[in-house]
Amino acid sequence: MTKNEFKRAAGLTDAFVDKWYEPVKTAMQEFAIATPLRQAHFLAQVGHESGGFRTLEENFNYSSDRLLSVFPKYFNAATAKQYTRNKQAIANRVYASRMGNGPESSGDGWNYRGSGLIQITGKDNHSAVARAFGLGVDESAERLRTDPAYAAEAAAWWWQANGLNELADQDSLARVTRRVNGGTNGINDRGARLERAKGALNVR
Repeated sequence: MTKNEFKRAAGLTDAFVDKWYEPVKTAMQEFAIATPLRQAHFLAQVGHESGGFRTLEENFNYSSDRLLSVFPKYFNAATAKQYTRNKQAIANRVYASRMGNGPESSGDGWNYRGSGLIQITGKDNHSAVARAFGLGVDESAERLRTDPAYAAEAAAWWWQANGLNELADQDSLARVTRRVNGGTNGINDRGARLERAKGALNVR
């Protein structure tokens, strides 16, 4: 994949291409994301998860109305007002006692919030990435949010480790999205990104 193909496939400006091309290319080579079809699916998914390669951590800056809309399971009208715009508290509540996290008071929800290009989420997933690269879990989590090379490498490792190369070979947007997201959130944007990447990489 050339630099210009990457730019067109991911829909990036020159500044973001300069930041991400080498880390992403190296990571894809390392973890067998080697065919144009695999690359198109990978770029579509990480492009969506990272807001177009612009953010490496989950944003919890929610108003009370948005909390009720996005997380109705965890908030009612009263609690939504208490948590409004408190990013750490929201993450701790939403991610408490699941994905390997401790209770809300542990702080795990915030510490292991979605991080990196593919939004590694929860202590179990963060720990798996950390073990794969021989790092402590907190060091790994911080690097996912600050180090483009590590964010790209970890995303590609997670992709391969979770069988996404094989799912991409089947060219099923829905199945790939469910494996990445746990559901089909944002599937329209993921689909649009996939079609753009396929066009840029000449996927027939």
